[in-house]
Amino acid sequence: MTGFFSRFLRRLVLAATAGLLLLGVGAQAQTGYTQTRYPIVLVHGLFGFDSALGIDYFYGIPDALRQGGAKVYVAQVSAANSTEVRGEQLLAQVKTILALTGASKVNLVGHSHGGPTTRYVAGVAPQLVASVTSIGGVNRGSRVADILRGVAPAGSVSEAVASAAAKALVGLINLTSGGTGLPQMPTAALDSLTTAGSAKFNSRFPQGVPTSGCGSGAELVNGVRYYSWTGTLPLTNVLDASDALLATLSLTFGEANDGLVSACSSRLGKHLGDYRQNHLDEVNQLLGLRDWFSTDPVTLYRQHANRLKQQGL
Repeated sequence: MTGFFSRFLRRLVLAATAGLLLLGVGAQAQTGYTQTRYPIVLVHGLFGFDSALGIDYFYGIPDALRQGGAKVYVAQVSAANSTEVRGEQLLAQVKTILALTGASKVNLVGHSHGGPTTRYVAGVAPQLVASVTSIGGVNRGSRVADILRGVAPAGSVSEAVASAAAKALVGLINLTSGGTGLPQMPTAALDSLTTAGSAKFNSRFPQGVPTSGCGSGAELVNGVRYYSWTGTLPLTNVLDASDALLATLSLTFGEANDGLVSACSSRLGKHLGDYRQNHLDEVNQLLGLRDWFSTDPVTLYRQHANRLKQQGL
């Protein structure tokens, strides 16, 4: 009997040791999972920020990418201004990041208005950009922006009122995020996000934009790879205070959308999928509340970083 327990104990120790070794192998396999060749630069959208009151715009995403080995930088551009102004601000930050890291290029990842903002940099300085990824990007305009411009035409009293309210919101964002030195012009931002404004921008920067319909655009242009994904479920979690507004705004669309941008408008380059997310879920907001049956937004960013790594980017 003693021999039996001795053999049993020995086998148990061996099994435990093997298990620990397998865990170690798994951990090592994950090490470097998101370690891209070039730094990743995250770019916020309209009324966005890098971090406000200690809360990241890309909630929990930078840390998750860094844990896997990626060098991650979060840009702070004007919360509300034209794509071109935001793009020039981002270009300056990209040059600073390259000088600090010694890298020759960056991987740009933009959400919402951050999509066209990253495209601007890739358009004027493709030699500095390895890839552009647009998430819920306003690449061919937003129906919501069209309606807002319609009820607040240029030079009207309603435009002045709306602009004042937007500037107050931007002031609060700047106060909590440290972006007070950046110029803000909400009407310029609105014009950039309309269908007409986006078409004008796309005539200058067509790279990766589908020529028609709801297909994919060119994946590789001027040495830059283009990717996109988006959400198509405006109401995802009843506990999320932002969902009611997004669900209401979604009614203005006659097609799949995330509450602010249609699925077709968001497409750029190689389209990676539509997910059960709304416009804020795409950056894991508010505070990680999302559809319980959807893919974790953080997982999507990690998987994409690994995709870039596999591409040598």
